Amino acid sequence: MHENDGKYIFGVVKVGDKGQIVIPKDARNTYGIVPGDALLLLGDKNGMALVKTEIFQSAIDQVMEGLPK
Repeated sequence: MHENDGKYIFGVVKVGDKGQIVIPKDARNTYGIVPGDALLLLGDKNGMALVKTEIFQSAIDQVMEGLPK
């Protein structure tokens, strides 16, 4: 793992026959990813990113609190 100003390079992963990748152990440890976690795959024309869904869940919860019931 290489870190520079909070940005990481965890290495290269290969896509398997079923389209699966293995998230490197250093990355799982750094971001607290454990078996069973849900990850949201985001992307644009430049690339992709994986984000733990709980990050978005807290934002959704805050928005929902402000809505009338």
